[in-house]
Amino acid sequence: MSLLVRSPGPPAVRRPGGARAPVQVRSVVPGRQRWDVPAILGRPHLAQLVESALTAVDGIHEVRANPVTGRVLLLHDPRTAPREVARALGRCVADVCARTAAVSGGEPARDGARTDAGARRAAGGTAAGLSPLLIAGGGASAALALGCGKAAFSVLTQPLVALGLVTVGTTVVIRRAWRRSGLARSDPGAPDPGAPDPGAPGPGEPGPGRRRGQNAYLGMVAGRRRKFGVAASLSVLSQVVESGLFAVSAFTLMTVIRGGSTALTRLGVLGLGRQLAFLGTGIGAATLLLMGLSYSAGRTWHKLGKEVEHEWRTRTYDHVQRMKPSVLEDERASRIAQVLTEDVGQLGDFVGRTMHESIALVTCFGVMVGAYLLLAPQVAWAAMLPIPLVTWLSLRFHSRAVADHEAAGARKSQLYAQVVNNLQANQTVKASCTEDYEARRIGELSDAHCDAAHRTDRSALAQTHLVRLCAGATLPFTMLLGSRALFAGALTVERFAPLFDMPPAALWRLNRLGDITDEHQRALAAFDRVRYLHSLPVEADGEGEPPATRRGPGRITLENVTFAYPGRPPVLRNLSMEMAQGQVTGIVGSTGAGKTTVAKLLMRFEHPDSGCVRLDGRSVSQMSLRELRGAIGYVAQEPFLFDGTIADNIEYGTFAADRRRIVEAARKAGADTFIEALPDGYDTRVGERGAALSGGQKQRIALARMILNAPPIVILDEATSAVDYETEAVIQRALNAFAHRRTLIVIAHRLSTIRNADRIYVLDRGGVLAEKGTHEELLRSGGRYASLWNLQTGERAAGLPVVTQQNGRNS
Repeated sequence: MSLLVRSPGPPAVRRPGGARAPVQVRSVVPGRQRWDVPAILGRPHLAQLVESALTAVDGIHEVRANPVTGRVLLLHDPRTAPREVARALGRCVADVCARTAAVSGGEPARDGARTDAGARRAAGGTAAGLSPLLIAGGGASAALALGCGKAAFSVLTQPLVALGLVTVGTTVVIRRAWRRSGLARSDPGAPDPGAPDPGAPGPGEPGPGRRRGQNAYLGMVAGRRRKFGVAASLSVLSQVVESGLFAVSAFTLMTVIRGGSTALTRLGVLGLGRQLAFLGTGIGAATLLLMGLSYSAGRTWHKLGKEVEHEWRTRTYDHVQRMKPSVLEDERASRIAQVLTEDVGQLGDFVGRTMHESIALVTCFGVMVGAYLLLAPQVAWAAMLPIPLVTWLSLRFHSRAVADHEAAGARKSQLYAQVVNNLQANQTVKASCTEDYEARRIGELSDAHCDAAHRTDRSALAQTHLVRLCAGATLPFTMLLGSRALFAGALTVERFAPLFDMPPAALWRLNRLGDITDEHQRALAAFDRVRYLHSLPVEADGEGEPPATRRGPGRITLENVTFAYPGRPPVLRNLSMEMAQGQVTGIVGSTGAGKTTVAKLLMRFEHPDSGCVRLDGRSVSQMSLRELRGAIGYVAQEPFLFDGTIADNIEYGTFAADRRRIVEAARKAGADTFIEALPDGYDTRVGERGAALSGGQKQRIALARMILNAPPIVILDEATSAVDYETEAVIQRALNAFAHRRTLIVIAHRLSTIRNADRIYVLDRGGVLAEKGTHEELLRSGGRYASLWNLQTGERAAGLPVVTQQNGRNS
């Protein structure tokens, strides 16, 4: 958690029983706060009440409460004190909990344990519409008991009435499950849900978290709607042919039983043998056609899904690359990486698999209902009546399965974390003689994980067999009613035989309805997070001339620059500096004096609140980013190395350097000695973030990279702080030769690093310029610089450790 202003402190919600439900701050910046509120976890209704209550508070513009994550996002007037907003949150949550408890007669919310399987099952037990079904069932029973059964039966046998009732019941069940699941709501982690979407495919697309539905689905496949139409058509045709194949197979069986078919006889196919040959040929042709359509549909959907995933990943990464550094720092790197990998992958899987399944499911029921209404309307209600019940069972058991899977996943994570922790602390465990204790703990966690996994398996098996039971029960019921109609002369065998096997096959597909609904919701939430990244602002590129025309050294000036990070006091105040062309300029000062901030302003990672930064008389804000940053080589105190070889990291940015130039750059940076001592030399892999190298070795690799790029302006930000004095002297000699006719800016704590600089600027805390001059001039003045110099050299003369603060952080 990173707070850009002082945390307002977590208010606590007093619950009716006296227990405390802590409200924990996640992040606070001016105008935006994000909180963990366990009281709303798994309780969508309570989350809506909290939203309504907080929206009515003066100064709060927008509230997003998510019952899935248990988090609340507050967008408020930046002038409103953060503590006032925090107190309002605490009061509103406490009031809502109290009112809910008064109405329900019980405690409205649970604590953090609400996230386990039992609590989620309690929350999701009615999510799929249990109450309406119970009411409907009770009403139907009462009506039958009162003697209205015959009238109700006559109403149900009307095909269109039965279809309408089934449609309404199924829609209610699905809609209630969707709305109460909470997953249909977007993640409140997005700080500006109403922001414009510059990366959206078209102007008609909704913003994050709004108008999710058809527009969102079309937005996922933007630019590929023709291919989407082809894939959807193939899915429909494949399902129609599959249903037709089942119908022809059943018709063939009835033809064999009856010794022939009058319908085929009327078509001119005479004799049982010829009829069976005709039907067999049709079945074979339909099978081949089904295989071809199914393969084409699956391949088209899969290819479309991968194309959508690739397009959104590349577009989103390109946008992230161009985002403002300050915005990029505000967003967690893990969150962005999750969007680029998991969320974009979720979109690809949804398009490539779930859309295919959804269209096939709808087509299957459409074919079944149409066939019954056309061929056997007298028994259509019997085939359609179980649809709402099976839908409810699938959604209800799915909500339980999700809770059980989450519980099993949580137990597995705890077990994994404890095993890793024990292995990493192996020496401590052995030194404490606690091997038996840790073995018991692992055993207990393993038992808990196994119990949770057993509950998950039990729920899955129960769902599968109950749906299979309901699907199978329709077969004898439909056959009974069909046979009655056959004997009454209202229905012929030729019209009924192809239909009686359709309901079980269609109802069995509803076993996946809960998973499909969940995948729809997750895909919509993932798409919202992708588009939220596209809504974040990018860097203005400026209007500079082509970079190839500007490669000479430059004179850098800061004119009355003032700068403050959001929510903090100014780190630079009315600062004016000049870095002369072709000279070495040193910048020193205490931690927090703004030294690194000067480098960020030069690179346009940040923009001054007032004043101007110029390069050769031109404001850097008017230069193109490629022109500006291509002219500056920046080496940070903590350089970043990519997971590759040493040679790869040195040539990064040039990519075309031969081995001779790489070795020469390493030699000038003082890195050749330790590189050549490694078994693989320049082909040694450095590991993630250079984990295989020490801090000093990483700094020398970064210096070699800068030397190889040979920029006209060089910024060294504590670039030699992690090396010893002997190595530093070697690097200094190499830099002296390298810096010839280059503008060199050295930021340092160790004053010996900038002793020979042409001009030295001394910054005091708060970004105020305290002194400037050469080394000798500053020593003679007896000011801040002289005090630091005497402190460092005096300790060295006495043989004491050198106080250089070289491991401190710059600002």
